[in-house]
Amino acid sequence: LIGVYTNRHGERWELQLKGSGKTPYSRNGDGRAVLRSSVREFLCSEAMHYLGIPTSRAASLVVSDDDVWRDQFYNGNIKKERGAIVLRLAKSWFRIGSLEILTYSGELDLLRRLLDFIIQEHFPSIAMNDSNRYLEFFSTVVSETANLIALWMSVGFAHGVCNTDNFSLLSITIDYGPFGFMDSYDPNFVPNTSDDEKRYKIGNQASVGLFNLSKLLQALKPSLDPRQKQLASQILEGYGEHYYSRFTELFKTKLGLLGENENDNFLIAFLLKVSLLC
Repeated sequence: LIGVYTNRHGERWELQLKGSGKTPYSRNGDGRAVLRSSVREFLCSEAMHYLGIPTSRAASLVVSDDDVWRDQFYNGNIKKERGAIVLRLAKSWFRIGSLEILTYSGELDLLRRLLDFIIQEHFPSIAMNDSNRYLEFFSTVVSETANLIALWMSVGFAHGVCNTDNFSLLSITIDYGPFGFMDSYDPNFVPNTSDDEKRYKIGNQASVGLFNLSKLLQALKPSLDPRQKQLASQILEGYGEHYYSRFTELFKTKLGLLGENENDNFLIAFLLKVSLLC
């Protein structure tokens, strides 16, 4: 993260470099990115934006003279590739994992400070003096995450690595790695060649979203009283209904279906099955 920029419209954007090298958080990686993946992220994030799907944006791509070694297909065939750096933007890069790690390490004061900062900066509808602000925050993230994954499904987009570190607290699409779009409908489609167990196959994305939100709830629990914890659990239980409702709405729009009909869901399921058989 290299800074925060406010444009002429008063919009605040956090600027981040991908592929610029090691940071204190690089662990065992080299912090580099190769040209092919950088081009893919640049093009896809812009395409997703113009498809109306919440996403980070790409501002520039610079080709590097550095040699980067990568095993593209995870088959032991390591090759030298040309490096690149993407300057990408988002309203915030905070993820579910940003809160998880603080709860896990027992840094609860910092957790609450960070929560208050995120709410104040990015959730203006939530009053900072509201004792239920963390509950309201969780409710918003649950519904918006359901909306985001339904949007992914409506265009056949598979993220590829749906862990809590790749799920934005602002419910935008971030961290384009081994993503892919289905050429034809296949709920078992996996764009990540290293995902042998098909954990993040496209048909699992809604369930993985629920799993990640349950991890978010665990991270928030030290900041909730018993009543709020019970209400938060009920909110999480409503995730499936949020997702299914939005999914149905999007597919009805694609099919040009107007009004409400008890056979709409059957028609959607039938057409998807026909697509699978074809």
